Amino acid sequence: MKSYETVIGLEVHVELATKTKIFCGCSTAFGAKPNTHTCPVCTGMPGSLPVLNRQVAEYAVAVGLATECEITSYSKFDRKNYFYPDNPQNYQISQLYLPICRNGGVEICTESGTKTIGIHEIHMEEDAGKLVHDEWKDVSYVDYNRSGVPLIEIVSEPDMRSAQEVIAYLEKLRMIIQYLGASDCKLQEGSMRADVNLSVRPAGAAEYGTRTEMKNLNSFRAITRAIENEKNRQIDLLEAGEPVIQETRRWDDAKEYSYAMRSKEDAQDYRYFPEPDLVPIVISDEWLEEIRSRQPELRDERRLRYKQQYGLPDYDADMITGSKRMADIFEAASDICKKPKKVANWLIGETMRLLKETGQEPDELTLEPEKLAKLTELADSGTLTNTAAKEVFAEMFQNGTDPETYMEEKGLKTVRDEGQLRSVIETILNEHPQSVQDYQNGKQKAIGYLVGQTMKATQGKASPGLVNQILKELLAKH
Repeated sequence: MKSYETVIGLEVHVELATKTKIFCGCSTAFGAKPNTHTCPVCTGMPGSLPVLNRQVAEYAVAVGLATECEITSYSKFDRKNYFYPDNPQNYQISQLYLPICRNGGVEICTESGTKTIGIHEIHMEEDAGKLVHDEWKDVSYVDYNRSGVPLIEIVSEPDMRSAQEVIAYLEKLRMIIQYLGASDCKLQEGSMRADVNLSVRPAGAAEYGTRTEMKNLNSFRAITRAIENEKNRQIDLLEAGEPVIQETRRWDDAKEYSYAMRSKEDAQDYRYFPEPDLVPIVISDEWLEEIRSRQPELRDERRLRYKQQYGLPDYDADMITGSKRMADIFEAASDICKKPKKVANWLIGETMRLLKETGQEPDELTLEPEKLAKLTELADSGTLTNTAAKEVFAEMFQNGTDPETYMEEKGLKTVRDEGQLRSVIETILNEHPQSVQDYQNGKQKAIGYLVGQTMKATQGKASPGLVNQILKELLAKH
């Protein structure tokens, strides 16, 4: 069989984090009762007129700046005509001829090395509604709450050659957009969606093969499986001497199968024309500089600063900056207690473990930096043993409880009374003469058993350092 190369480009749709829709004042909140966040504008009623939400344009420009795009100073909206039940006007307001951002790129890093993925354009548009299929009644319902939610569509160049590069590109985009605060990019809620355009060609060939577009990809796992499946499907067709048909396909992740939805449209099929109800968008130099001045520190910059300012190793810096929320908590807590490595350990260790157990994402963290800093100080000073500190942290993670209050209420404070500890240890030595004998015969591990018995007797509240000190002193006298 010939050797083939896979060529992939992505159309990434991102719902922006505005409170209201792109052309009306309806709420964009996710999860509301169907058809309650609607009005004449977003349901396409005759005579209603759209008005652009300024924040949408600012978010689009911010993403463009962060992805090294050229910002179009004079951009316009266009009307894209198509007829689906979830599209109330029978057209979508989008941008074809003069998109707001063009000619950018982001750098990705994979096992194959570093590579720049080109961004052809970023344009603004409105989202459609959502079809809800009831298989039991064999009917479909339409929810227009999502209709008019602001989107940016980020169209890449066909620069990706594997699923690994695709995921690296999507993760980089998601991180940039989350750090900007432009979207939460939750794939499971549809606020970030990717359509995969894929073709294969004989290795070394200059011409692209016939591409297909795959939709309904709502997780990185589904995207990876869909790419592998479609690549193999196209290669099998070419090997059998059959043509690849340009079409849109829908991926069924449960069945690991894609099926044809419709022939792939080109721009002329949508009969684009300039949107008559909206004026052009003029991005003045002053407005552009105002948006640029508000650009936050992105992940790559923050990761480098954490290594330099806080002395974090590469692994810690990578893990913490993998979520803007976690990075914000780390920075605030570290600035309070001045123990960045200790704070990082709590976030990378116990926090990640509890997030996994509860099925939460790092961006859903409700940890308060002040309380994390207080716990870090309590544990580092020995006021809490490691075991007790983990118990306090779990309570703080789940319920937001103040660590000092919980420590006092539960009696978890480390026992540092030397007289009390000495009495407990003397009792343990009398109860375990064999371990004492083993230690005196040179078996150093015996002291570990005696430490364990002491910690058990004090319910884990004894200071380990003080326990070791008293044990060695008393064992020397036996």
